[in-house]
Amino acid sequence: MKNANHYKFGIGLGCLALGALSILPVSAQDAPDVGPHPPVPRPKMESHIGHVTGHSDSSRAPYDYRRYCAGCHGDLGDGNGENAMWIDPKPRDFTAAVFKCRSTPTGTLPADQDLFNTIGRGLTNSNMPIWNTFDPQQKADLVAYIKTLSPRWQSEKAGEPIKVPAEPAVTIESISHGAELFQKMECWKCHGPQGKGDGPSAATLTDSKDNPIRPYNFASGADDSRFKCGSTNQDLYRIFMTGVDGTPMPSFADVIQPKDAWDLVHYLRTLQTHRHSKENDVLKASGGKIPSKAPESNSPAPSENKGSGN
Repeated sequence: MKNANHYKFGIGLGCLALGALSILPVSAQDAPDVGPHPPVPRPKMESHIGHVTGHSDSSRAPYDYRRYCAGCHGDLGDGNGENAMWIDPKPRDFTAAVFKCRSTPTGTLPADQDLFNTIGRGLTNSNMPIWNTFDPQQKADLVAYIKTLSPRWQSEKAGEPIKVPAEPAVTIESISHGAELFQKMECWKCHGPQGKGDGPSAATLTDSKDNPIRPYNFASGADDSRFKCGSTNQDLYRIFMTGVDGTPMPSFADVIQPKDAWDLVHYLRTLQTHRHSKENDVLKASGGKIPSKAPESNSPAPSENKGSGN
């Protein structure tokens, strides 16, 4: 009987203790991170796009960011907005200030114009839309506000935009040399022998945050197709020379000469077999077959693409 009383007494003490714990305040570290974050003091930043100067502390910039951007990019710009879990590829983390679309060398901050262009152009194959309803001042103010989200903008200057030389004439020799470079530089390992984004390494690729990422599929491109960072031959040349930071796509600025880069541009255009282009017209006039050297033993044979010609 004595042991039974001791047992009941122990249970009572345990219940009292649990009851006391239940009314203790929850520590800040245990509280769920939900709802809007409190305002964070931010430095004043400017952006300069042509004759338009953007201001991070304008009356609209913080409002526009919260209304149009925070749902994906997060209140703090860390890419953890309430919609982020549903989005693939994931929203950009502005706090790291690593941007895919730039006119500046790899590893450097983009020019204000680059961010301005991305807002107005959107990013194809992603959930980043074209914000063409914003006027130039709104976009410039948003660029300035985005620059407040990373300390890099306070200690670093944007890189110097690379020079894009005049494009040489499209010839079958240029296309053929581009095909050889596609093999030599092993572009096919990611983009696939016919540019369909299905190379042997494609399924293993991840971005800088270990999220899966797929190579660009050139073969799906039609007349209205866009690359992630533009739509022109100059945009494609720029991608080669600046790289797509935060992804496995490197810069080739130290690997190939400008003429080689243009030859590669001309060849990649022929992989867009459903697109009307100068490159496909030249290829069709040459019989639809790219003359090339014998491929190396460890690389697939160059594709024999035929221009659309329609």
